[in-house]
Amino acid sequence: MNIRLLQADDDTRLLAFELDNRSWFEQHVEARDPAFYSADGVQAHIADCLDSHAAGRMHPCVLTSDDGAVILGRANLRRIERAAGSGEVGYRIAHSHARQGLGSLALAHLMEVARQQYGLRMLNAWISPHNLGSRRILEKCGFSRDALAAPHVVQVNGAAHTSHLYQCHL
Repeated sequence: MNIRLLQADDDTRLLAFELDNRSWFEQHVEARDPAFYSADGVQAHIADCLDSHAAGRMHPCVLTSDDGAVILGRANLRRIERAAGSGEVGYRIAHSHARQGLGSLALAHLMEVARQQYGLRMLNAWISPHNLGSRRILEKCGFSRDALAAPHVVQVNGAAHTSHLYQCHL
């Protein structure tokens, strides 16, 4: 398994990854716009991610098979605010590779990138209480719930889910 920066030519592999895991992801996180699930939609998404990376606001990564042929997951450091020393992390692991430690590896990678490349001191993540796997990953990597932060309500599988803020001091 390799973790590397998202590239423009990842479009076909990324679309396959997202389509193969769509129902799995939508059990845990807010659904993407249906227009995303097309060649044009994924290409536009990648272009937006890479533009945000060039502007220093995001660090989009993919987890790939050893030969790079298959995307196994995604990991993003986004909402990078260097002046505030903070950013937000998010990750998606293919259902077929869940519970194999890839989420923890991806989060550890993002934490290192946040420290070394961006000089961040605080990372945030929003997690629904229903997403037990992600909560375990966050807690294992040193994140804890900010009980004072107002929760966000998102739609997951047609139902309102409350997401809570988890934070980690780097």
